[in-house]
Amino acid sequence: MLTLTENATLVIKSITGVEGAPEGAGVRISQENPADPALAVTTTESPLPGDQVVEEAGARVFLEENAASTLDDKILDAAVDDKGGVEFLLVPQPGAGRENGAAPTP
Repeated sequence: MLTLTENATLVIKSITGVEGAPEGAGVRISQENPADPALAVTTTESPLPGDQVVEEAGARVFLEENAASTLDDKILDAAVDDKGGVEFLLVPQPGAGRENGAAPTP
């Protein structure tokens, strides 16, 4: 299952915890086509039916079915640049067999 770094948790809480945001809001990650590595990230009030919910320290991430499968062995990190822009980064979880881009060994 996708895990979040402390930075990702703080950034997601700052994005979804703005004044007027509904309780339980989160970030939704979706992937239209499993063969296409492109992921979409949006803020939303609640998960959609079928979404997997990842919650850490009050930060909520909703994963659409294709994205949940793609991100199952990943860690989500985040950073904020000098202009306030948010950048998300995905890295393999330790022991996932894909460190440094290597394919898992059978």
